[in-house]
Amino acid sequence: MTFPLKFSAKKAQELLLPSAPGKKQPPHVRWYVAAGAMVLLLLALLLLGGLGGHGEAGAERLSLDLADIPPVVLDKEAELARARNRNCTYWDCFNVYRCGQRAPTLDDGAGGDGEMDAERISIYVYPLKEYLDADSRRPAGQLSREFYRIVQTVVDSPYYTANPNEACLFLPTLDTLNQNRIDTTLVGKALASLPYWENGENHLIFNFLPGTRPDYSTVLDVNTDRAIIVGAGFDSWTYRTEFDVSVPVYSAALEEYRWPEQPVDRTVLLVAAQLNLFPRQFRILQELTYDYPNELLLLQRCPTTTAKVDELADLVAGGQQPDEAHRPPAGSTEDVRCSFPHGNEHEYPAVLTTGTFCLVARGVRLGQPALLEAMAAGCIPVVMADNYVLPFADLLDWELLAVRLHEANLHTIVPVLRAISAERVAEMQAQIRSVYRRYFASLDRIVLTVLEQLNDRIFPHRSRTYLHWNVGPEAGVTQNPLFLPLIAPKAQGFTAVILTYDRLESLYILIQKLATVPSLQKMLVVWNNQRKAPPHPSLFPKIGKPLKIIQTAANRLSNRFYPYEEIETEAILTIDDDIVMLTADELDFGYEVWREYPDRIVGFPSRTHVWDNATGRWRYESEWTNQISMVLTGAAFHHKYWSYLYTHAMPGNIKEWVDEHMNCEDIAMNFLVSNVTNKPPIKVAPRKKFKCPECTNNEMLSADLNHMTERTACINRFAEIYGTMPLRTVEFRADPVLFKDNFPEKLKRFNDIGSL
Repeated sequence: MTFPLKFSAKKAQELLLPSAPGKKQPPHVRWYVAAGAMVLLLLALLLLGGLGGHGEAGAERLSLDLADIPPVVLDKEAELARARNRNCTYWDCFNVYRCGQRAPTLDDGAGGDGEMDAERISIYVYPLKEYLDADSRRPAGQLSREFYRIVQTVVDSPYYTANPNEACLFLPTLDTLNQNRIDTTLVGKALASLPYWENGENHLIFNFLPGTRPDYSTVLDVNTDRAIIVGAGFDSWTYRTEFDVSVPVYSAALEEYRWPEQPVDRTVLLVAAQLNLFPRQFRILQELTYDYPNELLLLQRCPTTTAKVDELADLVAGGQQPDEAHRPPAGSTEDVRCSFPHGNEHEYPAVLTTGTFCLVARGVRLGQPALLEAMAAGCIPVVMADNYVLPFADLLDWELLAVRLHEANLHTIVPVLRAISAERVAEMQAQIRSVYRRYFASLDRIVLTVLEQLNDRIFPHRSRTYLHWNVGPEAGVTQNPLFLPLIAPKAQGFTAVILTYDRLESLYILIQKLATVPSLQKMLVVWNNQRKAPPHPSLFPKIGKPLKIIQTAANRLSNRFYPYEEIETEAILTIDDDIVMLTADELDFGYEVWREYPDRIVGFPSRTHVWDNATGRWRYESEWTNQISMVLTGAAFHHKYWSYLYTHAMPGNIKEWVDEHMNCEDIAMNFLVSNVTNKPPIKVAPRKKFKCPECTNNEMLSADLNHMTERTACINRFAEIYGTMPLRTVEFRADPVLFKDNFPEKLKRFNDIGSL
């Protein structure tokens, strides 16, 4: 149904209530007619919008009915997808321009709003089809229960779209989870036949069990071209960092098994329950059981198991996923394993709950379901598989979850585990419970985690941080606000905090210059002179920005970092009263850089620290070098959170020492920030030499060598208090775009930037 564009309110009135020639309708009748016409117009627009929004092919929600899956016969001469591109990266094999095309909505099921919903991945799922060989009518693969659940999870997720033209990612409905159950050639032809394949660009291929005998590749042996592999068992050679997604080998038995309601006492240090260990590994473990009989529980196949259990064990030993016929029923006790050398029977996987650590070793396949089974039991995995890329390795900090042991060091496993403290064990067990529940507890949860990781990768400005992925909300800790996944807002601007004592001439010049910086919101003048009152506000320069004078109670350098309640912005520019050489462009550009790195100190004068082999101590270095490890706070931006930490949470007696000696508050702030973030500061713009001996007011207090000696002593004293050297050295400087290009100055955004 369509309406012509010239269908106006007047036409509607004529159609609804035609009047006799020369006769006017009463006013109330005309009003009702006009209102009715407007209603018709609104209905027409809504109908047109509905048709336009999903008018493309495939716009109807995908049917997951298995009763009538249409067959597709693949011709013998059909094109085969190109081989997997081993060198793919996000930058050359992924078309990011497909993403972000979703129309903004008020709420489309994910709790989002407006433009934010447009910045989320959208996934199109191909219709279910059965691909057959033209001659033998042999299917390319069999649809498993697990793959059906993956498809169902994607379709039910907020990332699903029924419109392929707005899709960012594409999910073929070809079950490639287990390579043993597919025809790799037919699957390659089926992929190439997909209408939106385009060399596999932006396509997702799920795989849990790659490779077949005798080589057992660590990646799916199918021609997938540029497709992203969501796979288990990657090694460092086959995993394409920041392109593929590493997932665990899924163990279907976990969701069916009924774990004991009451926690079992962990009476064993290490449980080794895998049935597919290599003979050499098993022999070493046998020897260790004699040396550590009470700490190592080594399990093997029981000699009296039933034929069905033997068949199941053979499948698992070969790295295969058991099908429906071989799975033990839910809650069954059929999977029984016997200890070496005594032969005591233990039910699996319940026996894993008796161990503090569980061995996860390389089998014929690199990835093993034992990893997920150990985590489900709350047992700390001891991963003994060199080059194995652990699940979600780009997101999760596995040092908090598992112990990694080189395969050649298996004989040292018990002493290594013995040396781990009880506190560390408790922390790892708590982390395993949290991470397993959030990301691994079900197949649905694993799939959603994959989609969340891809969403973070494609929209990095909205990505979650390390703390989000590794520190659960149940931790109940106050998290650093700097780790929010947002760029600091531009409109809020920054507050300039000027530390001064009695230099009114340079102070007034600085105030006038700062007032011209567009992003400045407010100025605070911290008057550090208790012997003399600050000038009356009427004597200060007349500017168009708010200015507040704060009289301090004592002359302390730390006053510049006090979290004054007048500071309402996130960003603070700490600046000395004699730094009058910076231009408005330099300061505005410095603030723009800080917005992208709100957890760093971003500023202009920089210094470094070096190790002195002659004295065996650190040395403060102020010469011109390419390396920096400190940005002096005489002219630097930082987040107001650091002012709070400096004032209320500075380690040891550093703050008191700084106030007593009237030196090194800038070094102390650099130590504090680098210790929390493990990141270096950022130097902005090329200006190296300021119109003062050492660029900051505190360094003008003394021009002799004693001053430099004292700052060297500061570095060594602070390092002793921290117990480490937190400062990070970097060779990096932020300059504006086109800064040194031969380009008209008037076309550059920041053209008034100082030179070397």
